[in-house]
Amino acid sequence: MSIITRALGALGLERRSGVAGGDSYWSGFAGLRSSPVNEETAQGVSAVYACVQAISETTASLPLILFKRSGEDRERASNHPLYAVLHDMANPEQTALEAREYLQACVLLRGNAYARIVRGLDGQVRELWPLSPDRVTVLRAAGKLAYDYTDGNNVLHRLLAHEVLHLRHRLGDDGVLGVSPIAAARGVVELAIAESEHGVSTFRNGAKLLGVLKFPGMLKPDQRQAIKESWGSQYAGAGNAGRTAILEGGVDFQSVSMSLEDSEWVASRQFSVEEVARLFRVPPTVIGDLNHGTYSNSVEMARQFVTMTLRRHLVAWEQAIAKQLLTEESRRTYFAEHQVEGLLRGDSVNRADFYAKGIAAGWMLPSEARRLENLPTIKGIDNAAPSAI
Repeated sequence: MSIITRALGALGLERRSGVAGGDSYWSGFAGLRSSPVNEETAQGVSAVYACVQAISETTASLPLILFKRSGEDRERASNHPLYAVLHDMANPEQTALEAREYLQACVLLRGNAYARIVRGLDGQVRELWPLSPDRVTVLRAAGKLAYDYTDGNNVLHRLLAHEVLHLRHRLGDDGVLGVSPIAAARGVVELAIAESEHGVSTFRNGAKLLGVLKFPGMLKPDQRQAIKESWGSQYAGAGNAGRTAILEGGVDFQSVSMSLEDSEWVASRQFSVEEVARLFRVPPTVIGDLNHGTYSNSVEMARQFVTMTLRRHLVAWEQAIAKQLLTEESRRTYFAEHQVEGLLRGDSVNRADFYAKGIAAGWMLPSEARRLENLPTIKGIDNAAPSAI
C-alpha cells in the first residue's frame, strides 16, 4: 500500500484507477510480450481498430433525440438546451458526433468514459467536455463518488458525481469502474499482436527461411562474427530478397526454420480476426471479413450488429443521460432515444412491402411512410383513395 493510498484511507477516501484493475491488472499475467497490452498497442491490431470504429462511429452518427412526453404521444424537445448538446454541438469546440465517438471509443478501449458537465444558471446542461480517462481518478467519499481530473497544465480539479457523465462497459466487481473487452481478454489481443510482429519480422528478413551455415572446421570468434555480419548485410532484409548466395570453401547452408505456411501463420491470423470480432460481439462481415459471408447472411449480420451489438451501448447512453443530465423532475417529462430505423430499413423492395402492408392494415398513414423516406409532404395524401396513392 502506497503512502498516498494510506493517506486517503485516513481521510475516509478510497482511490481507484481510471482504468479498471489499474496497472496491477496487467502484472498478473505471464504473457507473450514484454511491453504491456493497452488501448494504444491494441489498436495496432486492425481487427480491434475496426471493431472499435464500427461501434463508436455508428453509435455517434445515429441521431440522439431528446423527446418530451405529451400524454400517450411524444414530440421532439428541440427548444430544450440539452437537445442541441446531444444532437448538434457538445461544446463550442466539438460537434456532438466527435464527442460521442471519442467517449464510445474510450468505453470500448478503457472500459470507462468521462465528460465534464457544464450547466447554465437555470441548472440545464449547456456543454459536455470529454475527459481523458488516463487523467481521471475515481474516489469514494462518505458513500459518494468524486472524480479527480488533472488538466493539461497539471492542475488537479475535484469534480462531484453530478458534474461528470460517466459511461461504463461491463461493471467490475468494485461496482464503480467498467472493464473493457481488452482488459477482460488480454490474451486474445496479445496473441494477435505477436502474430503481427512475427509476420513483420519475417518480411523484414526478406521472407526467407532462417538456417545455419555449416563449416568443415572450427572457426575463431572473430571469424564467426565477421561471417555473421557479412552474411546478414548481403542476404538478410527485404532489400536483399531473392539474391543468390555464394558459398565456397566447403560451406553448406541448411534450413532449420518453418515457413509461414508450415507454422499455419496465415490461418492463425484469420482466426485472430474472428476472435477479436467475437470479443467485441461484432459480426465479422461488418469489419470486412468476408470469408464466410454471402449476400444474404451479410444483410442479416448487419441487422444483428444493430440488435445484438449496438443495443447495449445505445441503452447505456440513454440511461446515463437520464441519470446524469436530467433532474428527477425532468425525467418525468423528457427522455433521450437513438433513432435506429435507418439502419434497419432494408432494401427498397422490402421497405415498399412493409409500407404497403402497414397502410393497408390501417396502422400507418401514407404521409408517415413518406416522412420515413425523407420525402416532401403531399397535402391531402392521407385522405386520398387507396387506388390513387
